Amino acid sequence: MVKITTDYLKNKAAFEQAHIEVPTYDQANLRLATAAHPQWVHFGGGNLFRAFHASIANKLIEQGELKTGIIVAETYDEDVVKDIYQAYNNRILRVVTKADGHFDQSLFASVADAYFFNPSHAVEWQQMFEIFNQKSLQVVTFSITEKGYNLRTVNGDLNELTKADLKAGPEAPKGNMAGLVALLYSRYQHGHYPLALLSTDNFSQNGDRLKDSVVTIAKGWQANGFVDDGFLTYLEDPQQISFPLSMIDRITPNPAEVVGEKLTAEGFEDATILHTPKHTNIAPFTNTEEAHYLVVEDSFPNGRPAFEAAGVIMADRDTVNDADEMKVTTCLNPLHTALAIFGSVLGYTSIADELQNPDLVALLKQIGYVEGLPVVTDPKVINPKQFIDQLIEKRLPNPYIPDTPQRIATDTSQKMAIRYGVTIKHYVERADLNPVTLKFIPLTIAAWFRYLMAIGDDGQAFTPSPDPMLTDLQAYVADIKLGEAIDVHAHLKTVLANSAIFGQDLYQVGLGEKVEAYFAQMIAGKGAVKATLKSALMQHA
Repeated sequence: MVKITTDYLKNKAAFEQAHIEVPTYDQANLRLATAAHPQWVHFGGGNLFRAFHASIANKLIEQGELKTGIIVAETYDEDVVKDIYQAYNNRILRVVTKADGHFDQSLFASVADAYFFNPSHAVEWQQMFEIFNQKSLQVVTFSITEKGYNLRTVNGDLNELTKADLKAGPEAPKGNMAGLVALLYSRYQHGHYPLALLSTDNFSQNGDRLKDSVVTIAKGWQANGFVDDGFLTYLEDPQQISFPLSMIDRITPNPAEVVGEKLTAEGFEDATILHTPKHTNIAPFTNTEEAHYLVVEDSFPNGRPAFEAAGVIMADRDTVNDADEMKVTTCLNPLHTALAIFGSVLGYTSIADELQNPDLVALLKQIGYVEGLPVVTDPKVINPKQFIDQLIEKRLPNPYIPDTPQRIATDTSQKMAIRYGVTIKHYVERADLNPVTLKFIPLTIAAWFRYLMAIGDDGQAFTPSPDPMLTDLQAYVADIKLGEAIDVHAHLKTVLANSAIFGQDLYQVGLGEKVEAYFAQMIAGKGAVKATLKSALMQHA
């Protein structure tokens, strides 16, 4: 048996017996180099970072392109730092799971240190300031989820946490963004050193969102007399502080029991999954898919590691935007959302299982290839058709990526305008296309209304996933019962005309009536959703 903390340089054979590839560099020397000249800090020590960013650093260190490691700043869960990073010498076992059942296992020692960045942990808090004050720091990356950037309520007003941080100033901020701005103010005071702040969280215009949050905090502190005018100039000068855009794509779910069991069977001891009091699910190992993409705007005023040597696509701002739109409006997210909606209504609990249903696969192909590809902007750095090919043939069917339609169905009301509204808008704008010809996007929208009824295709009730508009939207379908005749238009018209939800009034573009017709078929009785999908596919064949 081998442990993650075993000396991998002296005991390489033991790791090989457990089918684990190990680094060739010395972790102790890497930590010393990092302490002397830190280059890379990452906020958010979760599973995506452990599977993706740590791998990028590991490759660069192996190639001699990077002489230092990543410093992890965790802001949410102190137990992750104590029980996953520090307890295992900051090492990570990454397992790439393939659809054929083959696993590739690699040990990373690319994390130099991990800190819980919170004023309540005074020593670690001060250490992060010392790191940010050093000229050598080049890049700060983020994977803190979209919520980590949020400063506002649903109504657009500053939330109470942000108001408190603006009032209290940079000494002991409680929010993620205020803590970051405190670090930046210290860097500004110690030399006005340049720095790139690279969001790698999975949402559009992520760099712009990060900049907006940072500048909002800084302006609040300026107004309250905590920072000088020069600090705002520093933050808003891209030659000093940059906020590159990125498009990231790698499915990295929580650690899977089946993966841990296989690791144990192969002689690896540290396969216990940690479930923290804050509901973080994390382990010494992380499991992820083979496919991955990271496209980054090349804007780094203090230099950067040679990310491209580890497979990162470095590009201009327009290319990153095109790659992001390709993914979120055509080649991945609309297909994922369709599986979430239909899967929930049809009683599936696994995305991989849905890909065994030929009708659902045919639906994905219609939305992606037939309706989406004609209007997608080709980013050139990724081929859109090949992206969909890989998604349908390899990624989504992978049984070792334990993803669920219920997880993806979260916040669907917030996604419809992007997932489907952008494609509809392109059909409206193009002289050679007509939105009325769309069939499977309106079919999916109709299925979403059917989903809002919270009644499965088998007639049994289910619990919809969390959504900020769920209660309001369900009111429109609350009195509908399967098999009973109703005025569909009277029930759906208000929502279908809501451009805030769909990006446009669906009646004005000729799709409202089509959605109504599909929905009427789907409420005919038990099994009607399955039958409506099959009928639509047969009519198109």
